[in-house]
Amino acid sequence: MTHLLLIRHGENEYTRTGRLAGWTKGVHLNEAGQKQAQALVERLSKAPLTGIYSSPLERALETATPLAKAKGLKVKICEGLGEVRYGEWTGKSLKRLAHTKLWRVVQQQPSAMEFPEGETLRAVQARAVEAVEEIARAHAKDKRLVVAVSHGDVIKLIVAYYLGMPIDLFQRIVISTASVTALRLGHGHPTLVKLNETFPLDQR
Repeated sequence: MTHLLLIRHGENEYTRTGRLAGWTKGVHLNEAGQKQAQALVERLSKAPLTGIYSSPLERALETATPLAKAKGLKVKICEGLGEVRYGEWTGKSLKRLAHTKLWRVVQQQPSAMEFPEGETLRAVQARAVEAVEEIARAHAKDKRLVVAVSHGDVIKLIVAYYLGMPIDLFQRIVISTASVTALRLGHGHPTLVKLNETFPLDQR
């Protein structure tokens, strides 16, 4: 059985101002995000971690690295945990996008959504779940926790999959910056243990 902690990266100027960063290079944690990353180190100081995986994007790596250093672990980059490829929507504000015809699709029928010159949400979910399954298999015999640092929509899609929720309902899930979501994978049905937790974790 694998105990997986899905952590969303910390705040950056794109999340602060309501824009889609996507795979834009050079998006770093801002001061608040750096504090969030350090707070994660303190929150998980007593957690027995055996591995730390991360999206290849800077904001995720900058969230994972302080925790990895504190635990004496190396961050393993996992492409499947990377952000949604938003295509032509990349860099645009959510307020502006809310006035487009595709906004209704992504909100009401996201299973049908293909971002212009980008990915479908079905494809994102498939590669993200494949990444999680690979991580789970690699740590199936571990009794300690595994961390995977990713992105808001990606974590929402992962959670929806393991809860058996259709993609069309995934927008009902909220994943805040630097939040922790815990899944128990392996024997029997997958179990959601914690969702979008932003306050100190207990170690149960």
